[in-house]
Amino acid sequence: YGVKHNILRNLTEAGCRVTVVPAKTSAKEILSLNPNGIFLSNGPGDPEATGQYALPVIRELIDSGIPIFGICLGHQLLGRALGAKTEKMPQGHRGANHPVKELATGRVLITSQNHGFAVSKDGLPADLEITHISLFDSTVQGLRHKTKPIFCLQGHPEASPGPHDTQEYFRQFVEMMKTHHARAA
Repeated sequence: YGVKHNILRNLTEAGCRVTVVPAKTSAKEILSLNPNGIFLSNGPGDPEATGQYALPVIRELIDSGIPIFGICLGHQLLGRALGAKTEKMPQGHRGANHPVKELATGRVLITSQNHGFAVSKDGLPADLEITHISLFDSTVQGLRHKTKPIFCLQGHPEASPGPHDTQEYFRQFVEMMKTHHARAA
């Protein structure tokens, strides 16, 4: 949807071999590449508009059981594909130094943000768990599927605004792929 070069660099540094496909690539084409994992990138715009062509593909990718990680627009689209709603924010999040709380640990991460839409807490499907929230306005900053190897983040871990607080999520994605691959073998 418009991936940043540093996301690709972080995935490569975490041990991934990366293949980039255009936003309108079909699920069949993506799955024919036999990926160990699927990354949904950031990008500009309204997730509802992008979702018109992206959501059917993402739903097929979810059904494949392959691990999926989404960032920013990828987070919003993944949330929508899993049954969540998105909403336009009264004031978007822009810039660095946005404190985000990781709910499992209570740890506060300093993140970089650049979005005007958010996944809504209202009507969140039961199989989705909020993993991160903004300490500015309590908006959803991360989700995890309770039974599938899927997680996503609103902020930009590749931006590294703090002391590399959020780069661990690329390594977590790699571990998720290794675990999934071992189970499938």
